[in-house]
Amino acid sequence: MTERTIAATEGVDVTTIDNEVGQKVGAVSPARVATASFVGTAIEWYDFFIFGTAAGLVFGVAFFPNLSPLSGTLAAFATFGVAFFSRPAGAIVFGHFGDRIGRKKLLVLSLLLMGSATVAIGLIPTYDQIGIAAPVLLVVARLVQGFAVGGEWGGAVLMAVEHAPPKRRAFYGSFPQAGVPAGLVLATVAFLIVERLPDDEIMAWGWRVPFLASSALLLVGLYVRLQITESPEFEQIRRNDQVVRRPIVDVLRSHKRPLAVGILTQAASLVPFYLVTVFVLSHGPEELGVARETILMSLLVACVLDIFTVPYVSIVADRMGPRKMLILGSLYMAAIGYPFFWLLSTGEGWAVLVAMILIVTVGHAVTYSAVAAYVSRLFPADVRYTGASVSYQMGGVVFSAPAPFIAVTLWSATHGHWSLAAYLAAACLATVFALMFTKTAKVSY
Repeated sequence: MTERTIAATEGVDVTTIDNEVGQKVGAVSPARVATASFVGTAIEWYDFFIFGTAAGLVFGVAFFPNLSPLSGTLAAFATFGVAFFSRPAGAIVFGHFGDRIGRKKLLVLSLLLMGSATVAIGLIPTYDQIGIAAPVLLVVARLVQGFAVGGEWGGAVLMAVEHAPPKRRAFYGSFPQAGVPAGLVLATVAFLIVERLPDDEIMAWGWRVPFLASSALLLVGLYVRLQITESPEFEQIRRNDQVVRRPIVDVLRSHKRPLAVGILTQAASLVPFYLVTVFVLSHGPEELGVARETILMSLLVACVLDIFTVPYVSIVADRMGPRKMLILGSLYMAAIGYPFFWLLSTGEGWAVLVAMILIVTVGHAVTYSAVAAYVSRLFPADVRYTGASVSYQMGGVVFSAPAPFIAVTLWSATHGHWSLAAYLAAACLATVFALMFTKTAKVSY
């Protein structure tokens, strides 16, 4: 997504964007920083999502061949989920140094770690080749991915939000958010290409190609991130000698309430998103009789549209306030859960596409676009990298990691999509509860 796309979205003349908010000649504009955040985030989440796609398609067979199909799928999802437990560690470590030495340096490091771990996954031998060492190495690489992405979100969001004018933080902060569906689009396209190979070639080497291709994307991401300047809010903190010595201690001691609000805010966007992108991909073909390619293509279309609906919805969020947008979006997502699973259950291609658009293109946009602006402003600038990162990543541990596993368990127990819809609605109402009863939370928006 380019600076011209950003300008066009807002109706701004592209010749004026580099002079925005009084930027000096030669300075990096908010639009350019947002573009860089979008590109880097898309690449990192491509790396993260291809693991989830591979877990649903091949990892059960490649790394857990001695288990039953169901147990192999659960084991593969478990390796997917372990990353969520290293993400908080990444949030704390990257947050610590991001609040002490700067946002930009840590963003470059997170990209290097993620890219290296992703390429390593593409090189791991299967269980048939090296036995138990194969799944062990897979878990280790996944933990490194989780650690890296633990520092990615906070840094990318803060670079965008802290460069932005006060009344447009939701808009500029939405571009790292749009990088998430963009990363998923890249991952989906990669596996759509791989799936055209014969099954034996997919299992032999085809699934490795999307992981190894990350090496080229890594170079692109590094180039883009090295072009941007440090956050002006952090530079002011450093000039004023206000750098906090132990940011995580300060967050846990003085900002417990904003931390809890930030964690609960993630439920309405993360649970539905991971149900769709991980559980449905493996569940649909077997249980609903929907061709995997139909699901992948529908998801691809919905995510491409989501890249653009996220920033458009964020413009509304800037006008009405991020909190109100998050409440309305969460209520919408809670209501759409049953229709979504009912449409999937029909097995019709058009119904699958409509379902994906309702929950990804619309639902994800209205629950995710304003998260960056809202959560980042829950914390003062001197501990913002730590506070925002830990909020988001702990939300991932609580809500994202268990989502595929819980969904498989619920379906196995009930064989009814009503239970999945109820689970989705409960997660969304947790976000509504947090936002409705925290009106006095201090948000410097």
